Amino acid sequence: MTSTLIRGRLLSFTRAPHAIDDSAAYSYESDGALLIGDGVIKASGPYGVVKAAAPDGVTEIDHRPHLITPGFIDTHLHFPQMQVMASYAANLLEWLNTYTFPEECRFVETAHAERIAIHFFDEMIRHGTTTATAYCSVHKASADAFFAESLKRDMRMIAGKVMMDRNAPQGLLDTPQMSYDETRAVIADWHGKGRNHVAITPRFAITSTPEQMEVAKSLAGEFPDLHIQTHLSENRDEITFTCELYPEAKDYTDVYARYGLLGPKSLFGHCIHLSDREADAMSESGSVAVFCPTSNLFLGSGLFPLRALTRRQRPVRVSVASDIGGGTSYSMLKTLDEAYKILQLQGERLNPFDSFYMMTRGNAEALSLVDRIGTLEPGTDADLTVLNMAATPAMALRAEVVNSLADELFLLQTMGDDRAIVETYVAGKPVKSSLDAN
Repeated sequence: MTSTLIRGRLLSFTRAPHAIDDSAAYSYESDGALLIGDGVIKASGPYGVVKAAAPDGVTEIDHRPHLITPGFIDTHLHFPQMQVMASYAANLLEWLNTYTFPEECRFVETAHAERIAIHFFDEMIRHGTTTATAYCSVHKASADAFFAESLKRDMRMIAGKVMMDRNAPQGLLDTPQMSYDETRAVIADWHGKGRNHVAITPRFAITSTPEQMEVAKSLAGEFPDLHIQTHLSENRDEITFTCELYPEAKDYTDVYARYGLLGPKSLFGHCIHLSDREADAMSESGSVAVFCPTSNLFLGSGLFPLRALTRRQRPVRVSVASDIGGGTSYSMLKTLDEAYKILQLQGERLNPFDSFYMMTRGNAEALSLVDRIGTLEPGTDADLTVLNMAATPAMALRAEVVNSLADELFLLQTMGDDRAIVETYVAGKPVKSSLDAN
């Protein structure tokens, strides 16, 4: 076994922080080290202690004075929408019909899907994101391209072939039977291969008939350990249209509940406009509401009520995500910067420890993968992000007067982007520097 000792300042969370001064929520080592072997963290702690336990001749990489955190995690984004980012539209439904659906039609071509997959994983690595939960297109070729590239890079990724059989261009429609057969084929081909996870992925209720929703229900019953991902209550026009299509449902959330799609591994993108009854249903089922700050602002969908959902009597589990390509940045730092502003507009605060918890351990907990990712605990995957708070001239100037860890994290969140990512480690291997070298 080849071992590597990675030295630097370490930050990892043990739980969600209750306040900016809640130091019991995290572990911080001003001179720490990680012993890595076989893609896993073997030891973590003060440099002297970990060094003493390391085998003779261990390869040592010194990242001081930089900060090392678990690799960032993105819980909702669209792999086929890289060339849709920055498309001018008035709202969600116009954006989908004008830009997104035509672009996704191109993913019937294997060569195109493979090319975009390479760019997608490059951007994840550049921005320090080591795990993401992605939507592919309706075409099995897109899922094959995604998972093949994920396997090649040994990344822990979650994704699914989208299911949609109405209210979209002909080139984006499958049938209930086709969506069942192809999703099963993707599961057989890719789930558990390397570090790949397949998600059952009906796009949203508007683009699935009741017959296709029944198929999603069948798949969820056959594969209860798989993640489920879809969209919920992003836009008021979307909500109205959904309720017209499913008049028997109590509300939008009840559409998914009727087909058995709520649960602790179910991820619902957006959830901006939930009623109290819907929030109760989400809470009782353990479902996850995914906060997508940059896309919510870009499409004018609304302000996600983070505190209202997490502090209610029946709290709702929440994660945070970039939502490329409605989202406007691949960076989880930028994503949390916009989350901070959204809370400011609601008279709330999002302190920097909250932010770094959410993009690491918090998102790992939301994905039910905290035993593998999101921390620096021994036995977990060695997926890491190394951060430089003085990465640009403007950041360096601000960093001159930073005098606390909270200040550093907030500077990174507010002014940082891919330039602040010194290195990204995937399964213990430095991959950003290799990418930049090419």
